[in-house]
Amino acid sequence: MIRALILALVMATPAWADETIVAGLSHSDVSITAGFTGEEILIYGAVRREAPPPPGPAMQVIVTVEGPSAPVIVRKKAWRAGIWVNSEAVSIDSAPSFYAVASTVPLTEALSEIDNLRHRITIPRAIRAVGITGEADDAPSFVAALLRLRAAEGSYRLTESSVSFAEATLFRTDIALPAKLIEGDYRVRLFLTRGGRVVDWQEQVIPVRKAGLERAIFALSRERPLAYGLLSVSLAILAGWAAAALVRLIRP
Repeated sequence: MIRALILALVMATPAWADETIVAGLSHSDVSITAGFTGEEILIYGAVRREAPPPPGPAMQVIVTVEGPSAPVIVRKKAWRAGIWVNSEAVSIDSAPSFYAVASTVPLTEALSEIDNLRHRITIPRAIRAVGITGEADDAPSFVAALLRLRAAEGSYRLTESSVSFAEATLFRTDIALPAKLIEGDYRVRLFLTRGGRVVDWQEQVIPVRKAGLERAIFALSRERPLAYGLLSVSLAILAGWAAAALVRLIRP
């Protein structure tokens, strides 16, 4: 009886439960230098199967890249007494500094709302706004404003149908990291779905760190703030003196 139940359970399990993701990244880390203008990350991989692909919904792939998160205060300005002033503010628990989503098809076709809620895949779900606090009555509008502003500046990106398939198992996509990056670990997640269900997923990390002179200056500002302040003042004085000397030389 037990053997019969186990056999029935195995036969009832969908065939796509044996599908897994094997993926790689073109960069293992990113260095921020003086000439840093952004970076493009190639994310590629394949779907490994233990059996032929099952009939039914097509396989889809979703890729997300998430930067370090931090609490955010969103303020609303109002025109009062002839000037713009902050009238209302809302504190959001945590929002990624950068978030990009790429997929093989529109997300409404590739992902169910239940699995989106479970894995926090879409950009609105990536923002943790459970404990919103503030003075505003319409707090969700402040979250929508944050999404709109960060999308406009390129920090939040949704590129549906940008993951390409080859030979039904190989996939690839390119995610562009902007020049304005903060240091930290950037999470790369890959999701394999069928019929809106996540059947497998994988996570990798890309460290983003300052390098070279930028790293030395940053470390000096944190470890020896007095020396950093004196150096900054000295450089400002030197720059002013050099500008004045140049003006005297070129003045007729």
